[in-house]
Amino acid sequence: MSDSARDAAGEPRPAGAIATDVAAVTMADSVVTIGFFDGVHRGHRAIIDRALALARAQGVRSAVVTFDRHPMEVVKPGSQPPLLQSTRRRAETLAATGVDLVVMIPFDDELRHLDPEGFVERVLGDRLRPRAVVVGENFRFGHRAAGDVTTLTEIGARRGFAAESVPLTTWEGLVVSSTEIRQRVERGAVAEAADLLGRPFALDGLVVRGDRRGHELGFPTANLSLDPRLVVPARGVYAGHAHVPDGRSVPAVTNVGVNPTFGGQQLRVEPHLLDFDEDLYGCELTVDVRARLRDEQSYEGPEALVAQMHRDIAAARRHLGLPEAG
Repeated sequence: MSDSARDAAGEPRPAGAIATDVAAVTMADSVVTIGFFDGVHRGHRAIIDRALALARAQGVRSAVVTFDRHPMEVVKPGSQPPLLQSTRRRAETLAATGVDLVVMIPFDDELRHLDPEGFVERVLGDRLRPRAVVVGENFRFGHRAAGDVTTLTEIGARRGFAAESVPLTTWEGLVVSSTEIRQRVERGAVAEAADLLGRPFALDGLVVRGDRRGHELGFPTANLSLDPRLVVPARGVYAGHAHVPDGRSVPAVTNVGVNPTFGGQQLRVEPHLLDFDEDLYGCELTVDVRARLRDEQSYEGPEALVAQMHRDIAAARRHLGLPEAG
């Protein structure tokens, strides 16, 4: 958690409210930031932190305005990139940054055709009453991305708010972006992705019944049904944690692949929770992947696979700083 998500006494601030309609937002002066914020990575946090600082200095509400889907899903369906987070998880992550309010606006065909002035009017409405709007230096908006920071500054001068841009964030010489993180996840470089995100990459899914092969081998797994719009790590085995519904974080070894030993073809994400024997069917599960242990492999039979699974668990325990199993 960053300092901006803590109050003056150093205690964690409560998560901000989440609204799905700007018209329902209580009218109040605000410092607002706007963006899609896929992943809510270090670069996004720099923008949000600046908005938080301005809001504190002016004694007004801090607000994030974001969208329920990637704009390219509407502008050119099928061209949108895979997402780092589900819409719900992104809203929750934004709310946890310490802002007072997150507004999740539907990005629809009407919004995509608005000129920059109309876009600002629709997105900010008359209830956020912005004193300042903070965006990244590469922020574009309006039909055909006609608006930029200069445009926003001009609109703000007419509407009574200041516009401020935040430079792109770099990490070890690399510009932090959702694209860079996505590429690392797709090739299995999850530790590098975590550096850019500022936290481990995680997936959300509903636990559904699979073929129970892991149970039969003595390594029961939670078969996750994922939103098909989400990016999935490269096929392989990963160490991390599963975050169960009651809030516990349970060490896990997660297999991403098709189970080639048994002739599988469907890509699955299947975490095996260590030292855990509870029914999770029908539950929403969040699984983070912190270290890639190995590539997916095909084995001659169940015995060879079981031996490898024991080695994977031992390796995961070492990566996670856990004692060896008794």
